[in-house]
Formats: sequence, C-alpha cells, structure tokens
Amino acid sequence: MTLGLLPLETGGDYTPPGTEDFLWPSLMPGVLPDWVNKPLIQAVIGALLVIILWVVASRKLKVQPTKGQFFAEYLYEFVRNGIARDILHADFRKFLPYLLGLFSFLLVNNWFGQFFYFMYPAFSNVGFAYGLAVLSWLIYVGAGFAKWGFGGFLKRSLVPEGVPGYLLPLVIPLEFLATFITRPITLALRLFANLFAGHLVVMVFVVGGGWLLSQQDNLFYNISGGVSILFSLIIMLLELFIGALQAYIFTVLTAQYVSTSIAEAH
Repeated sequence: MTLGLLPLETGGDYTPPGTEDFLWPSLMPGVLPDWVNKPLIQAVIGALLVIILWVVASRKLKVQPTKGQFFAEYLYEFVRNGIARDILHADFRKFLPYLLGLFSFLLVNNWFGQFFYFMYPAFSNVGFAYGLAVLSWLIYVGAGFAKWGFGGFLKRSLVPEGVPGYLLPLVIPLEFLATFITRPITLALRLFANLFAGHLVVMVFVVGGGWLLSQQDNLFYNISGGVSILFSLIIMLLELFIGALQAYIFTVLTAQYVSTSIAEAH
C-alpha cells in the first residue's frame, strides 16, 4: 500500500528543492555570459551599499549622534575594538579598513537571503566564497612578505621553531599545505556550507509548505503546510543570526591569519 507515501514517492507533481535551484542563468541569455547573473548583481549591489553606507556615515558627524550615526559608530567600534585591535594589537590600524569593509560586505550579502526582493545569499554560491577567501589570503601572505621579505616569511611559515632537522622533510610540506592551501579553502567552504545549507532548508519548508497548502481536498496536508510555512519564518530569523555570525567568524579568522603572518614570535 502507498497511501501513506508523499507525492514525491508515488511519482506526484511535487519536486523538492535541490542544488539545481542554486544555478542561475545569465540575465540576458545569448547576449551576456553566464556568469553575469543574479548572484553577481547582488554582490555588486552589496558592494555599492557598503561604500554608500560608510561614505554617508563619515560625513557631517555630530557630537550628539543621530540614530544612523549611532548604528555606524557601533558597527565601526565592534570591528575596531572587538576584532582588529584585540587580534592585531599595535598593527590593527593598517588592516582596519579591509576588516571593516569585509565584515560589512559579508553581512549585507548574507542578509540578502532573508529579504524578499533578493531571497538569495550571494555566498551560497561557492565561487563568491572562494573569491573572498582568496582576497583575504592575499592580504594574509602579502602582510607577511611585506614585513619579513619573501625568504623570511617562507622560513617563518614553513619551519617552526624548535623542530629537529630530521623532521623538517615531513613538517615543511605540512606547513606549506596549512599556510598556502588549506586556509583559503576551509575559509571559503565554512562560509559557503553554512549559507547554502541554511538557504536550502528554508526553500524546503517554503516550497513544501506551499505545495501542501495547495492540496484543497486534504485537511492534514493543509495543516502541515501552514506549520511548514510558519516554521520557515522562524528559520529565516535564525538565518539572520547565522548570517551575522558567519560574517564575524570570517572576519575574525582573516584577522587571526594576518596576525600569525606578522607576529614577532611564530
């Protein structure tokens, strides 16, 4: 008997969301290349919003701040004192603009997934996550090369202090992988996986709930659909927190990587 099975299992008309829903066509097929799509436009919009935010926030500052100035100052102090200065100490000022822009850009793009006009977090596309991770990696290794020189940074990164010489053939390849390969990959995948999974869960509840509500002759399906839609709203609120948390984690890890590359003691 198949009476208890869902329509998907009996060949019905319900198609669950999947990875194909994260593949976006060109905005103008046949005219523009495939990579000129919705995620790219969202990333550009996110960058413009961040630029406008900080340009406007830095003008006409008042002793008694307005609500907008208070929000901008709170965000600035959060990144400055809670991330940059705590991790990078005396060297924090030269890296603060990048860390502030990085956190703001991540936050805006992550929250796009909860705004109905967009309904898609840009970094649930792994290519964007890799791109931002590579940029942070370039800042990280560039800071090390700038401070210690090419050979000096490689020596400090690949040859830990106190390691016996006979272990160096084993240690150096491992340190190379950790410094130049593993860090940017894990930085990107951590961001991508959390946003991809969260958005997919929301899609499952919204699409599934909408289908269940459309079954007019089945009261149980209608009730289940209503509960599913309600639960999707709760998950979307949770995703707002996760989006902010992932922006914070990515920025903190970037600052920590830079700190290790310029620290006196390695």
